[in-house]
Amino acid sequence: MVKNGVLTFSSMPSLYSTGVTAGPLEKKKSVFAEQFDKAYEDERCDLSTNEHGHKQLMYDAVMIALSKEKKTIDKIDFFLTGDLVNQMTPSNFTAHELGIPYIGMFAACATSVSSMITAALLADAEQARWLIAGSSSQHNAIERQFRYPLAYGSQKGATAQWTVTAAGAVLIGQHKEGNPSICCATVGKVVDMGMTDPLNMGAAMAPAAMETLSCHLKGHKKTIDDYDTIITGDLGSNGFKIFKALANENGLSHTKNFRDAGEEFYGNDPSFNAGASGSGCSAAVFLSDVYNKLQKREYKRVLLIATGALLSPLTYQQGDSIPCIAHAIEVTMDGVSVY
Repeated sequence: MVKNGVLTFSSMPSLYSTGVTAGPLEKKKSVFAEQFDKAYEDERCDLSTNEHGHKQLMYDAVMIALSKEKKTIDKIDFFLTGDLVNQMTPSNFTAHELGIPYIGMFAACATSVSSMITAALLADAEQARWLIAGSSSQHNAIERQFRYPLAYGSQKGATAQWTVTAAGAVLIGQHKEGNPSICCATVGKVVDMGMTDPLNMGAAMAPAAMETLSCHLKGHKKTIDDYDTIITGDLGSNGFKIFKALANENGLSHTKNFRDAGEEFYGNDPSFNAGASGSGCSAAVFLSDVYNKLQKREYKRVLLIATGALLSPLTYQQGDSIPCIAHAIEVTMDGVSVY
């Protein structure tokens, strides 16, 4: 019986290929740029609106992932993705263009992992042979919706993060020896510490990340030393500092293997304040750098914890606090489950 959101996958569905796309700023400024599959010269991907460009990011990421395994669209059973735009219209338009049975996912910036968890559940239950999971974000569209119109030129504080223009897609299928495989996961609980500042998302999300990490370790009888890395996304430098402090308070003092996608995405460039955010941030880092390190056997077991702030522009305007979520998925190169 599942308790506290703890899941195990006895068949260990495998990751077969990934596709990662990014915008022009990410091409120039991200420390992971060389690992991205495609980067655009135009923020809108040479289309008429930011939202259309957003859709193109995800569409191209999917097609790149499929091409690496020489798979065609008609072979895919389900497409699972989401974004941060109202009603996830870029994802919806992508799904229409692909024509794959579609499950829209929303966990804010935690969507990268919630999509992978749901795909793994479908594969483990033998309800699907091939699935595409992922998430995306586009800077202009998201900043305009959640913060200020770009032309306003508002000065941001040190705790603010920069929404990335990026998308990540992963092809998931039945277990294949030698491929990175999903052995277990933990679905997070909503945590709300009463914070109300939308320009300090990292601090709001850090307790949710800690809650999910604790549940995962306890539920799966693991320690942090079982992993080559535990990578959160995307707390940024401020939230990641809080997360590590919470880990120390919970007796998890060995933080040498902790990483955060948001903190690392743009390096230490102060132009990006506390670092990166957006549902494309963790997707891009997990499905490029982390995936590549697994394939090279630099990592043998990793824990991905994506975090999301579940607010909307309306709830913020009404003075509500920011509920947050974190989901975790464990990927291994061991080839056999420990369960």
